[in-house]
Amino acid sequence: MKNPEKPIFFFFVSLILASTLVFTATAKSTIEPCSSNDTCNSLLGYTLYTDLKVSEVASLFQVDPISVLLANAIDISYPDVENHILPSKLFLKIPITCSCVDGIRKSVSTHYKTRPSDNLGSIADSVYGGLVSAEQIQEANSVNDPSLLDVGTSLVIPLPCACFNGTDNSLPAVYMSYVVREIDTLVGIARRYSTTITDLMNVNAMGAPDVSSGDILAVPLSACASKFPRYASDFGLIVPNGSYALAAGHCVQCSCALGSRNLYCEPASLAVSCSSMQCRNSNLMLGNITVQQSSAGCNVTTCDYNGIANGTILTLLTRSLQPRCPGPQQFAPLLAPPDTVPKDVMYAPAPSPDFDGPGSIASSPRSSVLPSGGDSVPGNPANGPAGSISIASASSVSYFFITFLISIASFSLDLSS
Repeated sequence: MKNPEKPIFFFFVSLILASTLVFTATAKSTIEPCSSNDTCNSLLGYTLYTDLKVSEVASLFQVDPISVLLANAIDISYPDVENHILPSKLFLKIPITCSCVDGIRKSVSTHYKTRPSDNLGSIADSVYGGLVSAEQIQEANSVNDPSLLDVGTSLVIPLPCACFNGTDNSLPAVYMSYVVREIDTLVGIARRYSTTITDLMNVNAMGAPDVSSGDILAVPLSACASKFPRYASDFGLIVPNGSYALAAGHCVQCSCALGSRNLYCEPASLAVSCSSMQCRNSNLMLGNITVQQSSAGCNVTTCDYNGIANGTILTLLTRSLQPRCPGPQQFAPLLAPPDTVPKDVMYAPAPSPDFDGPGSIASSPRSSVLPSGGDSVPGNPANGPAGSISIASASSVSYFFITFLISIASFSLDLSS
């Protein structure tokens, strides 16, 4: 005689599996609402899906290949550097312009031409490394049948980005869209990018310090901000710590040393035609600094870059009296164009918390204090950036829901035995 209780048990098992798929399918993504037409400098954290030339990586995102190299502090003086082949799995920061489109921050300047083997899923997950979903590409291009893609079709690729007024905790910052990997933890991501768990949670409107593979976080990177006049075409230029940026049509190279807040600009090494870079009423050229010790202190004179307007490079002569004479200008170290995936922290997976041996408890950074849950609402924690929205994580709900179903299934099995 058949046991009538077994179909009940298999029903609950099926329900558990279905619930697991439902609750783990949704990835979180930070969205910044906007209402103005202003733009900002932003970054995409991108992992190469195959070996690609520098120019091919730049072409994927329709950006300047030299800007890609400088954003990653890669030396551009190497011969034919734009055709250097970068290895698969290399992590790069891709500089993009973040705009306000349909009321939210995103970049829609990237277009992709389909190839014979392409489908929306492979374009989203492989070519663009999970920075966009197949559904987002389908919606942005009004694709009725995603299974029918004509070869050579130009698709708009909507990419995530954030501005948050170019600040983080009232200090200059550039925001990078980062795709969480299976090996990542929020602690590891915070340490890798010199921020805190609390800051990441506030920026991304997270109710709990939980991340899942495929989540897209806005990661604030400390930066050096320019003070150019508003009429300068590169007004608002911000350069992240440890990297470089080109300005004035490749005539000027600006850098932000690690741990610095002071932007330093000098003539770029590229062979291009540029307007005069000499400061008025001075023999100093852009980037020059002179010091003269006196009984009152150190007289410092600098010729600074002040933006570009109507094709003219603007310079600013500054004189100041400082207690001590400044030392040599510090620069972010330049890297040789990589042939293999480096093992250093910049390219390595975000580490897990420190482990001090069996039985030990991993410690978080001292500044990474989780906010109290008393008055915080999940998905909108206290002190988060104004307007920051994040799709709520279902991991905790999924865990308790599945546990509950397993308990019922076990109870049903006991009754049937």
